[in-house]
Amino acid sequence: MESLFDCWLFEDFFFFFLFPFCSFTKVEDALSYLDQVKLQFGNQPQVYNDFLDIMKEFKSQSIDTPGVISRVSQLFKGHPDLIMGFNTFLPPGYKIEVQTNDLVNVTTPGQIHHITPHGICTGQKSIPPVEFNHAINYVNKIKNRFQGQPDIYKAFLEILHTYQKEQRNAKEAGGNYTPALTEQEVYAQVARLFKNQEDLLSEFGQFLPDANSSVVSKFVIEATISQSLKKPKLLNLKDPSVAEASKHGVGTESLFFEKVRKALRSAEAYDNFLRCLVIFNQEVISRAELVQLVLPFLGKFPELFNWFKNFLGYREISSHIETYPKERATEGIAMEIDYASCKRLGSSYRALPKSYQQPKCTGRTPLCKEVLNDTWVSFPSWSEDSTFVSSKKTQYEEHIYRCEDERFELDVVLETNLATIRVLETVQRKLSRMSAEEQAKFRLDNTLGGSSEVVHRKAIQRIYGDKAPDIIDGLKKNPAVSVPIVLKRLKIKEEEWREAQRGFNKIWREQNEKYYLKSLDHQGINFKQNDTKVLRSKTLLNEIESIYDERQEQASEENATPPTGPHLTLTYEDSQILEDAAALIIHHVKRQTSIQKEDKYKIKQIIYHFIPDMLFAQRGELSDVEEEEEEEEMDLEEGKLRNCEDAYNLFYVNNNWYIFLRLHQTLCSRLLRLYGQAERQIEEEVRERDWEREVLGLKRDKNDNPAIQLRLKEPMDIEVEDYYSAFLEMVRNLLDGNMEASQYEDSLREMFTIHAYIAFTMDKLIQSIVRQLQHMVSDEICVQLTDLYLAESANGATGGSISTQPSRSSAEAIYHRKAEQLMSEENCFKLMFLRNRGQVQLTVELLDTEEENSDEPMEAEVRGQQTHLKRWSDYVGRYLNSDSTSPELREHLAQKPVFLPRNLRRIRKYQKGREQLDKEACEGGKKSLEKEKMECMFKLNSYKMVYVFKSEDYMYRRTALLRAHQSHERVSTRLHKRFQAWVEAWVKEHVTRDMSSETTKWLMGEGRDGLLPCTTTRQPEVLHFMNINKYRVKYSPSGKAP
Repeated sequence: MESLFDCWLFEDFFFFFLFPFCSFTKVEDALSYLDQVKLQFGNQPQVYNDFLDIMKEFKSQSIDTPGVISRVSQLFKGHPDLIMGFNTFLPPGYKIEVQTNDLVNVTTPGQIHHITPHGICTGQKSIPPVEFNHAINYVNKIKNRFQGQPDIYKAFLEILHTYQKEQRNAKEAGGNYTPALTEQEVYAQVARLFKNQEDLLSEFGQFLPDANSSVVSKFVIEATISQSLKKPKLLNLKDPSVAEASKHGVGTESLFFEKVRKALRSAEAYDNFLRCLVIFNQEVISRAELVQLVLPFLGKFPELFNWFKNFLGYREISSHIETYPKERATEGIAMEIDYASCKRLGSSYRALPKSYQQPKCTGRTPLCKEVLNDTWVSFPSWSEDSTFVSSKKTQYEEHIYRCEDERFELDVVLETNLATIRVLETVQRKLSRMSAEEQAKFRLDNTLGGSSEVVHRKAIQRIYGDKAPDIIDGLKKNPAVSVPIVLKRLKIKEEEWREAQRGFNKIWREQNEKYYLKSLDHQGINFKQNDTKVLRSKTLLNEIESIYDERQEQASEENATPPTGPHLTLTYEDSQILEDAAALIIHHVKRQTSIQKEDKYKIKQIIYHFIPDMLFAQRGELSDVEEEEEEEEMDLEEGKLRNCEDAYNLFYVNNNWYIFLRLHQTLCSRLLRLYGQAERQIEEEVRERDWEREVLGLKRDKNDNPAIQLRLKEPMDIEVEDYYSAFLEMVRNLLDGNMEASQYEDSLREMFTIHAYIAFTMDKLIQSIVRQLQHMVSDEICVQLTDLYLAESANGATGGSISTQPSRSSAEAIYHRKAEQLMSEENCFKLMFLRNRGQVQLTVELLDTEEENSDEPMEAEVRGQQTHLKRWSDYVGRYLNSDSTSPELREHLAQKPVFLPRNLRRIRKYQKGREQLDKEACEGGKKSLEKEKMECMFKLNSYKMVYVFKSEDYMYRRTALLRAHQSHERVSTRLHKRFQAWVEAWVKEHVTRDMSSETTKWLMGEGRDGLLPCTTTRQPEVLHFMNINKYRVKYSPSGKAP
């Protein structure tokens, strides 16, 4: 309603909102002044528009009051009547005077200015002028605070308008007229209206013109001021009325006031509470209004608040005044109907029972009875009663809905006003056919000559506000006089509102064009947020690892061997789309300055040659001369695989290769999806044009789309046949930074409508692919994996025809072992590229290459025995298989055993002499060697030896201990001399002779007063071949050692 209320009349908006405290006579003066401006500058509409712009700037606080006066004087130069007429709207203390020589003097509070062609010249320096920006901010604050309740804001303006009229009447009467609305009553009405809005009430007290006329009125204004604001000095004065109020209570009442004083904990808050009682004693507010006023003070103390209400005799009944409109309550039989048992129509409507008595409705025509619904009632179904999943409106849908709501509200206002105009025109024509006597006797009923009592009354209330009851009463009692006046006013408003509607239509049209396509896109916003997470490397790895863990857990629960086979299966449906994906990737790679030239060439080899060979597709062309030799070597193999219908490729990869291929497959699938959508749109376009040409005989233009005709979206310059190629070009521009992301998304929506969201993150996807490629050509493991594949492909271990796969099992097993050894520190993936009937499938299997970390290898062995039984049998089979051992190796092992004879002789000699060595060690008083404690286990899953925890041996040469004893003195002496030489050099450089003497005395306890009596002795000793001094302190019997 806010935008609708603002559009009723700009002039009323300006004079009510901008100068609510000005002393102009009435709103009609403002309209009259604007009419004079329009009439004076009828041939210069720009002047009138400039005047309105000045008012708008003042409202936005771009200029102050003197600035408004200066600009208006310059704008109306040569028209002194208009300049002088502007005095009507100036605040108190401001005045404009026009001299005979067109010199304009402006009087402000304490100053006189002269407006010249060069600007404003100050004639006297004094107190700076009062600004009204604070008033503007305050009114805007109220408007924003009650944005959802426009009636409160309108009631506030009516209070101010009534107060201004009372003040004007009092001034005109010269003291013989007592205003019916005093400052205290204004404050009380505003307090009831705002209901505990303490910040608004405290700020309102600053704008009453005669606030300083009496101390009491000033206190009333500041009754509910916030405690955080600075109090005026008036609060330090002793108000007799306030002091008197605290003396009336005796006994229980005095105790109550004492409890209130202690509860509030602030003298100022307590004084404000007493001032509320003063207002009540002066019969300014009612008992219910007093309760509302003291609610901020006592609301936090229920016992005091209840006692206070009982003391007042206040009872909470529904008869107290409410300033806000209440919703119409459902009454009567409508509350007793069991809609769940009524006849159903779908899931949202129920039929009223036949026994239900329809309420009377006046003014219904036969057409209304024919088309209006009096049977079916909306019956909502809640989420727990239905399986329907609702989706929340997006912000763009909210914009569209808001435009429709505003358009509807304005249409209601216009149609209501137009209906009232037609009714009054009918009455006026009827009056024109009457004589003077008949006109004097003619009266109107509550319908004002129409068929509704509500519609026309609301139309008049909308224009005349609080004067509407008088206007309606005049229309009914004296229609001959009042109908022409009201009709003229309604027609003026009709023109103004129609003009405002044309302006709003432009704004609404722009908003519809801006948000129409976005409002249809339900998946775009969520897709962009989720896709960033889905395409992360960690997410892709977690996906396949979780599938692997589920299989392992399921097999463990069933005590069975985990099933083998792929964990993921991805499909490449169209090999032609690989060219578009490769072109986009290489386009971005070429523009990356962080990638070296050699790495760029390797990336081009992977994208143009390696990947197409894996996917049995046509290779791309390279411009580098270095590729000629590689093409000659690979032509035969490439052609053989591409011509085979049931071929496969085997590739063992690590994490980086797996992530790259996942992202590459995602890119190809999304490109293919958009390509298919473009093809479907072409078919639909051709089908519609053929049908219109054959059936209707029409030739439709591309811009004849209903959405374009309704101006919901702009016509496109791109033909439907060029949508896909235009999309690829936009992706390139987005990657190069030549296109904004928002423009890119809007263009995609215009072309592919609700199917465009899949390409919103295309740039992020390509950038992730390029980062993986850069790592693949620079990381050592990734490069070794590629080289291993190329080397094994020569042995036929990397694929071929599916029918001949058993013949390559041995070579593939060797390739498998080599790959696992190469990727011992990370995941190993088995990739199979399968071609069947022209379609290529990529299967991904995560292999079990990790070692089990267990403190009890025997338990791990028992637990994994069944799991690794098959692998153990395969290992034994390969070990016993003669095909896996070359003839040369078998002949060599037959001639020369694994153990050399000299090694056997040495180990036997060592075993015989071991007992003798232990015996000699015991006779020499040395500790004998302990029994060997080393224990080890073999893991079935990897066939590796692991050592048992806390079982270890130590080994040394037989003469190592003897040589250590012999060299101990020599080594220790040499190291001590080296350290002593360093110490002496440092002492010589940093320690003086006196310092050395003091240190010696301190060690010996000499010349130290205040110490316990003692005797220090020094005893030279030899320790580890070194001369040392050992000091001993002996205390006398009179003292104790510390």
